Amino acid sequence: MMPALPAWVAIPVAVLLVISGLLTLTGSLGLLRLKTFYTRIHAPTLGNTLGVFCVLVASVLISSTLEQRVVVHQFLITVFLVITSPVTATLLMRAAIKRNVDTSTPQPQDVPVQPSSVGHEAEDGKAAADAGEAAGSPAR
Repeated sequence: MMPALPAWVAIPVAVLLVISGLLTLTGSLGLLRLKTFYTRIHAPTLGNTLGVFCVLVASVLISSTLEQRVVVHQFLITVFLVITSPVTATLLMRAAIKRNVDTSTPQPQDVPVQPSSVGHEAEDGKAAADAGEAAGSPAR
């Protein structure tokens, strides 16, 4: 059976875990909401690194309290994450630069698809109805 944690450990651990969750959620929302590739890749990288750091500090606090000695081997996980996450983001950004990704326009999934017949008068009603059905909209 696990011994109860003292309040001076349990409260900071709980706060760190909540902060970690909020940072990770913020990074995930940034990935969904931001418009260009470079801003989309920046938000999760920061949320991931800072969120894992908070979890690491909480883990060190709990482990050190339960073992009754300083336990710091969790820092290896964070060192590897802090090294690999920004390096991966940098490599992705460099690949995008090399491919000449246009950052001023939204990503393709953000641009609504419109049928090609919108705004053009069809020669007969059947052509307009066929174009509307092909685009997924009901015929008029």
